[in-house]
Amino acid sequence: MSEIKLAATARTEFGKGAARRLRRAHQIPAVLYGHGTQPLHVALPGHDTMLALKHSNALYSIELDGTSTLAIVKDVQRDVVRQVIEHVDLLIVKKGEKVAVDVQVQVVGESASGTIHVVETQTLSLEALATNLPESVEISIDGLEAGTIVTAGEVTLPEGATLLSDPEQAIVAISEPQVSAADRAADEAAAAESAEG
Repeated sequence: MSEIKLAATARTEFGKGAARRLRRAHQIPAVLYGHGTQPLHVALPGHDTMLALKHSNALYSIELDGTSTLAIVKDVQRDVVRQVIEHVDLLIVKKGEKVAVDVQVQVVGESASGTIHVVETQTLSLEALATNLPESVEISIDGLEAGTIVTAGEVTLPEGATLLSDPEQAIVAISEPQVSAADRAADEAAAAESAEG
């Protein structure tokens, strides 16, 4: 995935009041840190940053004072009530460097007829090149029978990625739907009624 460019401006004011003023001006307070550098406090464009954060594990090119710094998002603080981004932590990365990230699990395909699947774990921890981070991993459950459990170690990882999660960790379980005694009694009663009718 190519870098998402975000134009940043340096922040000189700190604290809640300064952060509120920034957000009112449609900007998001952020901090850039890593690689032994002093944390750099910046303001990011609100709308562009919100759109960019929809891509998980994206690589950002933070443009500040004529220089570009590659970074990935380490943390996003949101106001859950107002659904606004309050602060973003960005980790500076270098080309060729590997970083640890969590990626979403996406289940594709249909398990065997009469079975259901349960996603036991929503994310996997991987180590991958900072410049080539996967947004998700796909797990195909095509034709899998009841009783099958797909573990982290069985997941096909993107090229260059290594698994950090426990390889024995259950990711997807295939089972038969459980019918409760009440449902079974209702089905039997309905069948008896239609036989009488």
